[in-house]
Amino acid sequence: MFKLKVFLLLIIAAFLWQGCSKHYDPFHSKSKWLKDFFDEIISGKYPDIAAINYWDENFGDTYLKINSSKISEKTYRNLVSDDIFITKCTFSGKKLIPVEGKMYLSAFPDFAGTEDTVTAERIQKFEETAGKEIAWAYFSNNWLDSLVFPGNAVQVIAGEGETPFVRLMFRSVFEEDKEDPKYKLTDIINGTYDVALEAWAVEAANCGVNLLAEFGTEVNGSWFPWNGIYCGGGETTGYGDPEYPDGPEIFRDAYRHIIDICNQQGADNITWFFHFDDSNEPDEWWNTPEYYYPGDDYIDWIGVSVYGPFHRGDEYIKPEELIDAAYEMMRNVSENKPYAILEFGVTEL
Repeated sequence: MFKLKVFLLLIIAAFLWQGCSKHYDPFHSKSKWLKDFFDEIISGKYPDIAAINYWDENFGDTYLKINSSKISEKTYRNLVSDDIFITKCTFSGKKLIPVEGKMYLSAFPDFAGTEDTVTAERIQKFEETAGKEIAWAYFSNNWLDSLVFPGNAVQVIAGEGETPFVRLMFRSVFEEDKEDPKYKLTDIINGTYDVALEAWAVEAANCGVNLLAEFGTEVNGSWFPWNGIYCGGGETTGYGDPEYPDGPEIFRDAYRHIIDICNQQGADNITWFFHFDDSNEPDEWWNTPEYYYPGDDYIDWIGVSVYGPFHRGDEYIKPEELIDAAYEMMRNVSENKPYAILEFGVTEL
């Protein structure tokens, strides 16, 4: 009976410490998920993971922000205070390089639903809440009507002392799980956007700072229109190599084309990332990251998204299992590149 009373008191105390959040679960809490995630990431089991990037945004009924509760904010602040997490990027030959025994700590600091409302105030607010600076600020460069280099956003981020990380988002609308009504990956390959890409590359080359960039965020997820399901999927006779799935091959060649143009225009100050999700949707043989990969000659870093539950009641998978699986996926893509957790986060549970 005494043990039962003590157990009940501990649950009540935890509930009160949470600030009476209706989203608290003493067994599966956001705070515990974060602790388990950070313990796992610094365990020494993943020597090639050299960066982590938190997605700090609430959307829909999610509570991903690090200050979604007092205990979550306190937990995050304590975890990132570890000296293993560094906040200044190191470059060699204008390319981001890993630092032995350390990890870059970065974030998407809530640049709004369009992911491109880049302001110094938003960066400062995140860093004040986290109690620590970030190495890079992650934001989207949406094509929408046309591709324009995000010069102002780049300078704002650089002015705050962080490295700009540009996500080239090949979309004209913000709609998921469907083909984009305007943009086709084959048009990139065929040169339709060469003039815009060349202008983008020239501005990137002349912006005065080193950049990080990616094209085709979470490419193996059908929620984005650059997923292979919208350009041939697992068919092999509509494009290129008759033994290679058309969807991933078209994406691969489009990404290569973008990087080739940037190199031709002297934009050697860009570190290129390849970014996939830890879940293949659709779960088909052809929709795996290695098929989409442009190759070691093109890509500098490999990155993955690893999220806990977005909503209370979602399936709970231990961070150890998530990171183990994601790490294996990165190794299947390439064993010759540094790795990054390019997006991670969890809601209040």
